[in-house]
Amino acid sequence: MLKMFKHLGIKEVISIILSIGLIVLQVWLDLKLPEYMKEIMTLIQTPGSATKDILVVGGNMLLLALASLSAAVVTGFFMARVAAAFSRRVRGKMFDKITSFSNEEINNFETASLITRTTNDVSQIQMFITMGVQLLIKAPIMAVWSIIKIYNVGVEWSTATFVTLILLTILIAIIMIFVIPKIRKVQSLTDDVTKSVRENLKGVRVIRAYNAEGFQEDKFDVKNKNLTNVVLFTNKAMSFMMPIMNFLMSVLMVAIYYIGAILLKNQIGDPLLQVDTFANMLIFSQYAMMVIMAYIMLVMIFFLLPRSLVSAKRINEVLYTKPKIVDGNIDLEDTKLKGTIEFKNVSFKYPEAEEYVLKDINLEINKGETVAFIGSTGSGKSTLINLIPRFYDASSGEVLINGIDVRDYKLFDLNEKIGYVAQKAVLFKGKVSDNIAFGTNKERINDETDIWEALEIAQAKDFVSELEDKLDSDIAQSGTNLSGGQKQRLSIARAVAKKPEIFIFDDSFSALDFKTDRALRTALKEKTKGTTNLVVA
Repeated sequence: MLKMFKHLGIKEVISIILSIGLIVLQVWLDLKLPEYMKEIMTLIQTPGSATKDILVVGGNMLLLALASLSAAVVTGFFMARVAAAFSRRVRGKMFDKITSFSNEEINNFETASLITRTTNDVSQIQMFITMGVQLLIKAPIMAVWSIIKIYNVGVEWSTATFVTLILLTILIAIIMIFVIPKIRKVQSLTDDVTKSVRENLKGVRVIRAYNAEGFQEDKFDVKNKNLTNVVLFTNKAMSFMMPIMNFLMSVLMVAIYYIGAILLKNQIGDPLLQVDTFANMLIFSQYAMMVIMAYIMLVMIFFLLPRSLVSAKRINEVLYTKPKIVDGNIDLEDTKLKGTIEFKNVSFKYPEAEEYVLKDINLEINKGETVAFIGSTGSGKSTLINLIPRFYDASSGEVLINGIDVRDYKLFDLNEKIGYVAQKAVLFKGKVSDNIAFGTNKERINDETDIWEALEIAQAKDFVSELEDKLDSDIAQSGTNLSGGQKQRLSIARAVAKKPEIFIFDDSFSALDFKTDRALRTALKEKTKGTTNLVVA
């Protein structure tokens, strides 16, 4: 958890320091109120006291209460801002970190878990900063300060209070022993629910086609019930604890008044001593309630803190994971060859796999050549070409581009050389033009002419021209408002617009009819001369 505070900015640290000062001020003001109450009781019981004096003391109490309220509001405002700024910064860092992960790291964490960590886990930390930090600071100060105030007021009352505190401590300890392990499971169970929802949303058409809605609902229901049962258990424990704490508070109040009544009975005949005892009883009851309230705050912290600690650990696992695919140290200007690819004794196996997918691959591809990789499903075609843009690194051997090992390139420079079209066409929410001029492509594209040229080569010009807003037409997330063939052609147009040295087409023509496929390949050959083309068929 302490590692998380490294992500606080200077403004947030200043806000926290100011909040601590305000919390101390608030506690001091709250502890001052019973003293004024004692003064009022003394004035009421003292013959000859003026109403004006009581009103003055009452006015002071009102001012203290308003000042305490103001301090609480300002503290809440500061901590809410700190929590929001902290969450925004951590989410940004997590997003940057995740985008730097290779396929191996993403598979290790799983996509659903990364989504939960970036959203739900960060929200848990935000909630703890907003509420828990205030309680964590305020509760100990209030408890210790209140105990100091009542320490010498009365032995009998102090004994009753300490007995109540011991009972509360035992109660809290027993419940926490059972609750904390459950709280720690909540985030992993949330991962399971997110994973199930994501799986069903991605496979909704297959599920409907096979009438498997009931089967999938049962699978989701199991995971949903597991999460629900854990949350219910913790909430029941909280709901069970609060009435008991309220009961003990009431018992303590009765004990204080009962002890006070006995003391007052024994002091009959000494009015001044009775007045002092009665005033002490009232002030003690107020301070005793503050001690109990501090314990209630600690209980709330015990419910917030374990889940926040688990969330912090899960966030740190992402932030402190070192990506295996990192920048090399060679500058782009050092390369002399253009568009050449060479595999030297390349072997590869997936992480934790026993068998090699590729073994001792040796291959040279010269500039301007088109090479097709043909083989049965699972033979390693896609795996081989995925070593070029470093989605994975070769287990042994070297993959060279322009005579230089791809591991020596800076990732930005390596990616600039490659126009990659994946097996599954990936489009992003936005306009058609945004998807074609994607990423660093915008620096190469001077006007709409370049975009239309890329669309023409990819055989996508006709259908884009028929769209209502043409290049400004909206594309839904993942391109769900387009057909498979349209998505593939736009993906190819995006790669063409990049004007790279090397094209990688990973089974990127599967959704195209024969006529479109042939026209596209011809246009690529004629209008992108000099590029090296790798095609998985």
